[in-house]
Amino acid sequence: MQEGDAEPSPESASVDKSLDWENLRLQRDGESLLLSARFQWSLPDLVLDALLKGIPVHFIAEAQMLRERWYWSDQQLLSAVRYMRLSYQPLIRRWRLYDGSQPFEGQGLKLALSSTFESLADAVQAMQRIVRWRIGSMSELPSDGTALLQLRFRIDLSHFPRPLQIGALGRSDWNLLVTRRETVDLEALQ
Repeated sequence: MQEGDAEPSPESASVDKSLDWENLRLQRDGESLLLSARFQWSLPDLVLDALLKGIPVHFIAEAQMLRERWYWSDQQLLSAVRYMRLSYQPLIRRWRLYDGSQPFEGQGLKLALSSTFESLADAVQAMQRIVRWRIGSMSELPSDGTALLQLRFRIDLSHFPRPLQIGALGRSDWNLLVTRRETVDLEALQ
């Protein structure tokens, strides 16, 4: 999308496979490498329907710094993952978003930041904004050359109830996968 294009509404029913990353920025803070970005996507119809029925939906945001190699697969320099869980609470008509650095498995949500929203649009907007996410240490990066920054945001179908997992196989209506790859000058980060 070009600057000035209409942004897709989080409430829209269409599946928007495109990804618009705005203000993608890597910055150094001491020895930490921080990522900030804002991007737009819309929820597929079936996912929205599942949320409205009270089924929580899990999302995964992944960031990797890779060094491209012609002779082998790309070398992974840094890797970071964020886990998000969005749910609707019909009794109080609120949307709850959990955001953490560990998967939400088993009992409890472990260490996660919880936020409550009045509308789905507000909750989705919070998920679309990444601010000062620590993706690794500067000491793990070489001081020269270039690296490939790869970002992915997707729905984690493994946390759906089993009947929905079976029904989701092979159906693109359940898919939300957005990616971006950018070449980064490592010397500029030093």
